[in-house]
Amino acid sequence: MTADGRTRRMPEAADDIVSARPTPAQARGRIAEDLAARHLEAHGLRIIARNVRCRGGEVDLIGLDRGSVVFVEVRLRTNARFGGAAESITSAKQRRVLLAARWWLGGQGRRFQSAACRFDAVLLDRLDEAGITWLRGAFDAG
Repeated sequence: MTADGRTRRMPEAADDIVSARPTPAQARGRIAEDLAARHLEAHGLRIIARNVRCRGGEVDLIGLDRGSVVFVEVRLRTNARFGGAAESITSAKQRRVLLAARWWLGGQGRRFQSAACRFDAVLLDRLDEAGITWLRGAFDAG
């Protein structure tokens, strides 16, 4: 209650969020992930999870390809001024993907623990199908 006798409403968790609207960069990233998922599915990969996050790690897409679990990093670079999409997959980024992959395999993806794993990258230089490059085995877990 306030000093003047009125009841004060406790803030909801959502009240702390300034805006639920994605930033332009987030919107472009979502479009890139959607394009990548469609491209991979058109080429035989079955997407089984998206946007897997854990403390310190994240992976954009997880798919199955002939019995192998494929963890996919999607990178969009429309301006090569700071390097292309492939160059943006640093060793630190690879560690974050690997951490999320291990976390997922230990939990939701437990049934795939004995399957072979592969780490791919889908690179986009623009937001359309023609700008997609799929790098199978872009990096390894070692």
